[in-house]
Amino acid sequence: MRTSTTDPITLHDVHDLSHHPFVIEGQGDNAIKIYFESEQNKHIYEDIAVEHPGDDFEVNLSNPV
Repeated sequence: MRTSTTDPITLHDVHDLSHHPFVIEGQGDNAIKIYFESEQNKHIYEDIAVEHPGDDFEVNLSNPV
């Protein structure tokens, strides 16, 4: 697992990791633990919409003939 100590919302370095919130994205060796300066920043991050282009085939952007 990789660890990121840069809050992705503020881009500030997070120190004293035992007292800051985090999320784990992914699984196994490809997982990343992301630390945040505050719970508010963590919630902002979690509310960011994630696109899954390989899973969403309901919209067809081709030009039917």
